[in-house]
Amino acid sequence: MVPLPLDLAVTVLHFVFSFFQATRPAGLDYLPVTTTPDLDLPKHVWHNLAQYAPWFSAGTYPAIPPSCKLTQVNLIERHGARFPTKSAGDKIESTIDKLHRVRKFKDPSLEFLREYAYDLGVEDLVPYGAAQSFDSGQLAAMRYASLVSSDADSIPFLRAAGDERVVDSGTNWTVGFKSTYPTVPIAPPLIIPERNSNNTLSDHMCPNAGDAKDADAQWLSTYSPPILERLNRRAPGADLEAEDVYNLMSMCAFHTVWIQRMSPFCGIFEDEEWELYEYGGDIDKFYKTGYGQRLGPVQGVGWINELIARLTSSPVIDHTQTNRTLDASPLTFPLNRTIYVDFSHDNQMIAIYAAMGLFRQTKFLNTTYPDLDPKRTWITSKLVPFGARMAVERLECSGPVSDLDFGTYVRVLVNDAVQPLEFCGGVNGLCTLQAFLDSQAYARADGEGDFELCYS
Repeated sequence: MVPLPLDLAVTVLHFVFSFFQATRPAGLDYLPVTTTPDLDLPKHVWHNLAQYAPWFSAGTYPAIPPSCKLTQVNLIERHGARFPTKSAGDKIESTIDKLHRVRKFKDPSLEFLREYAYDLGVEDLVPYGAAQSFDSGQLAAMRYASLVSSDADSIPFLRAAGDERVVDSGTNWTVGFKSTYPTVPIAPPLIIPERNSNNTLSDHMCPNAGDAKDADAQWLSTYSPPILERLNRRAPGADLEAEDVYNLMSMCAFHTVWIQRMSPFCGIFEDEEWELYEYGGDIDKFYKTGYGQRLGPVQGVGWINELIARLTSSPVIDHTQTNRTLDASPLTFPLNRTIYVDFSHDNQMIAIYAAMGLFRQTKFLNTTYPDLDPKRTWITSKLVPFGARMAVERLECSGPVSDLDFGTYVRVLVNDAVQPLEFCGGVNGLCTLQAFLDSQAYARADGEGDFELCYS
């Protein structure tokens, strides 16, 4: 099947769901119709594609405790699956060109390359990515139905970072949501430019922050030699290098979401090698905007302070990345909504996780010897896959919750997995609102001087 252009794909998604709504028997409970196709990816590949993994649920969404009522949800989502960036695409194409020089492959898994011509676009959403956001909108409409009405305060408020794929993801989410609530007048996402503008949904506001290049290179030089030796033996004359291994493994993800079925590039590699690729993504995010980067967490401080304002229905107090003009206006930063949805990027979401205190590590990730403990918590495919989402829920509880008192609570879920919130004394994933606010001292202090280091 040839994937549809993005605009046509969104139209078809909307038509399919409209048909379902019109033809399902009256009185049946609504269950969302998943529009993302089955990619037929085995789990050992799918769950090890790091930041390029198609979204999957990292846990089972638990029901709201019976003595509690959901009063607000704050969602932040990564854009859906996309084509490679210009730089990454050029590198992948260069690797494929090397393989085209081979006269005779010694591995049947490489034979498809004789007929393959690189045909991926640049950075834009692929139809699968459009469907991911549509499905997310549907799911949110079902999961948070109690927060939705035509009252002004109960209409979702959306924002999006300015890159086209992020804005398109917000639009596709809206189409999915409105397939359930067609009469709720949701405005298009408020677009916040990513260049020359303060922006809490983009990681461009810390020019002095380092990067993960050295850490990435160390790990690639550690795990790639055996793979490289095998590929060069089976593709004589290609003269592949370490970076070509990474490029081909990344192509498994990009090509899969493009053709919407498992790519033959995935079959080039052994099952156990995918864990090593995943660990490379773990290292990259940890040292780029996560805990391993001195000025990583501070890049998420502005969004945390906006979250605090929404949770407490009070003006934003922040002197970092926030756009003070937008945040000061009730039109562009309302404080009384029940559903807020922001659309962002993987690197920024990692910074937000770190600023909040999620997925803290007891030690830095080793760049020469992998920690592949299946119980480890810093796994990029579970943190920021394509279509990643975090939900911060506010609950009012009128009866006992485990051994907690009555009052207002916060619950955080990342890709459906409830977070323990140990940093605010979480019990069954619930913290009192006040304990959560107290735990965010780093953000409330504007990064405790770290933001100044971004420019000094």
